[in-house]
Amino acid sequence: MDSIYASSSCTVPHLLRRETLFSPRASNSVLLRRAKKARRERVSCSAATTGSGVGSNGAVSRALQGLSNNSNTALEQLDIERGVCIPFRKYSPEIVRNKVLESRGSILSLMLRGVEIVWNLGLYWSNLVYDFLVGRDEEVVPYRARQLRNLLCDLGPSFIKAGQVLANRPDIIREDYMNELCILQDDVPSFPNQIAFRIIEEDLGQPLEAVFSKISSGTIAAASLGQVYRATLRATGEDVAIKVQRPGIEPIIYRDLFLFRTLASFLNGISIQKLGCNAELIVDEFGEKLLEELDYTLEARNLEDFLENFKNDPTVKIPQVYKQFSGQRVLVMEWIDGIRCTNPQAIKEAGIDVDGFLTIGVSAALRQLLEFGLFHGDPHPGNIFAMRDGRIAYVDFGNVAVLSQQNKQILIDAVVHAVNEDYAEMANDFTRLGFLSPGTDVTPIIPALEAIWQNSAGKGLSDFNFRSVTGKFNQLVYNYPIRIPERFSLVIRSLLTQEGICFTMKPDFKFLEVAYPYVAKRLLTDPNPALRERLVQVSNSVQNA
Repeated sequence: MDSIYASSSCTVPHLLRRETLFSPRASNSVLLRRAKKARRERVSCSAATTGSGVGSNGAVSRALQGLSNNSNTALEQLDIERGVCIPFRKYSPEIVRNKVLESRGSILSLMLRGVEIVWNLGLYWSNLVYDFLVGRDEEVVPYRARQLRNLLCDLGPSFIKAGQVLANRPDIIREDYMNELCILQDDVPSFPNQIAFRIIEEDLGQPLEAVFSKISSGTIAAASLGQVYRATLRATGEDVAIKVQRPGIEPIIYRDLFLFRTLASFLNGISIQKLGCNAELIVDEFGEKLLEELDYTLEARNLEDFLENFKNDPTVKIPQVYKQFSGQRVLVMEWIDGIRCTNPQAIKEAGIDVDGFLTIGVSAALRQLLEFGLFHGDPHPGNIFAMRDGRIAYVDFGNVAVLSQQNKQILIDAVVHAVNEDYAEMANDFTRLGFLSPGTDVTPIIPALEAIWQNSAGKGLSDFNFRSVTGKFNQLVYNYPIRIPERFSLVIRSLLTQEGICFTMKPDFKFLEVAYPYVAKRLLTDPNPALRERLVQVSNSVQNA
């Protein structure tokens, strides 16, 4: 799910860097549950779907088909990297190609959209090159960053999503641009109510008033792919949140993905030589994740998985999903009557025990990462609520990620090696996690890792925070051949975001002190002996520090 802009990063070094990566994923209980659901729904498990003919678009269509005939290999390679056969796939290059080319006037539409994209991005890139040549590239960074954010908004939802991905990728884009693109997480224009209500009625197959006794006159939130309303179910009187997809977004997404993939097929040789990765795989992973988020039935499944994981945890609230009122474009879920973490002052004024709430939040985050291997990929303050009874609540499950048991173990190994100041083994952990290509000489990286850790933890582990480490790590990945797998970029983002919420509510918050009781409990109860042994090492290291 890496950015499509990585392929141009060699030209202007002050904006983008040159490394991208695919991510490993392995089988766990969540995937097994989904595999069973997929079998019930007769969804076949395959590395890639075999494409059919493209119709009667003549020589142009045959040429386009020839470009994507090689896509099975790339997608199969992606699954090999992940180490899993995915039981449900919305995306394959053939699916995208057939969707795009099945409509009348598709070639003209593709050409016009291609010209629009190339013209706008080319103009922006020429400005960056000019800034670089005249030596003013650093002084105009704030302006160019805002210009990039506005450009992505103008180019539509595919590019907004690409910008949101870039906002969490220090291995691709520098920090000042990342900070500007973070605005895309929350500040996206909404579309008119009448259009949203029509989409809801189309998916429900009946008038709004037949299902809801009332619905909010304005949006509660707006994002790149959809927006949210509050409503009341007529039958039960329950308050619900209705997430409705942007109108006509699917053909736009498919068209853009087809153009990205077509361009990538011409850039494979260059990207492998200069970026160290296959350009087609970059687009494939981005497209797969994007189409997952586009199908709200998959988000409903994510909700069910989180409900199952936290069903015996009285401190965590996951909203109930109403699948009978939901579909691919509409998702109806329980309304969360809490206080968003965007308003920490209101949480304090409500009399909620801040220390208790933060402890619950840390425990819930660690359970997702170390216990379930399924974690919320977008836990920004607007998606986390403080309930008035002290519970933590999560919403928006379109972006979730999976960590394998092996990756969890290696992550803990890296923590043990860092605490024990074994930086050579820590560098080797990076290779095992996919941050470094196999065979990479880690010798130059070891002193940088040592400097990062010693500067960040020099005052003692009780004062350790992820943001200080990540800030220095961002510089490391920008200057060394390190690439961050997608799943781990989400892990970093998840930890950073939740730590930031903690610091906002309590500036002297000690993350490791709060996390330690959970780690101690896990080392006694985890069913996996290898993971249990690693957790014991972490516990001993923290106690000795």
